[in-house]
Amino acid sequence: MDLPVVDVFRDAIGVVIRMVAPMLLLSMAVGVIVAILQAVTQIHEQTISFILKLIVVILFLIIGGSWMLSTLQEFALSLFDIIRG
Repeated sequence: MDLPVVDVFRDAIGVVIRMVAPMLLLSMAVGVIVAILQAVTQIHEQTISFILKLIVVILFLIIGGSWMLSTLQEFALSLFDIIRG
C-alpha cells in the first residue's frame, strides 16, 4: 500500500479544516452578532467581542473536545498504518 506524501498532506489538511472550521464559524457568528448589537447601542468596546468569542471557543472545546481527540487519534493511527507498511 504505497501512499504518496501529497495524499498524506491532503488528508492532514482535511483533518485540520474539519477540526477548526466549527470554532471559526461560531466565533465569526458571535463577532457579527456583537458587532450588530454594538452598532445599535453605540457601545464600541473591543473587549466585549473578544471575551464572548473566547467563551464560545472554550465552550466548543469543552463540548467537542472528545470528537476532536478521536479525529486526531484516527488520523494518527492511519499514519502509523502507513508507516508500518
